[in-house]
Amino acid sequence: MKALLLLVAGIGGLLEAVAPRRAVALWTRALYRNAGEAEPREWVYAAAKAEGALVAAGALVGLFRLATASDDPAADAVPATDDADAE
Repeated sequence: MKALLLLVAGIGGLLEAVAPRRAVALWTRALYRNAGEAEPREWVYAAAKAEGALVAAGALVGLFRLATASDDPAADAVPATDDADAE
């Protein structure tokens, strides 16, 4: 389930990074009643592109960590040392 959410977030971030004007227009129509009157400033598109790139990169890192994680909980456990054996 976690991998699926990361995949969806990564695809969404990639689409936002590739087409920031379309993403801003989509979110503007979804969030405002009079979307035709709203005019975003030019920096909004650069910010949307940067946000999309960060989301896509974060999703890739998360997917990589999931893929390389060990499924064996015994491998992650630290072996306990006995004080009597140390002497």
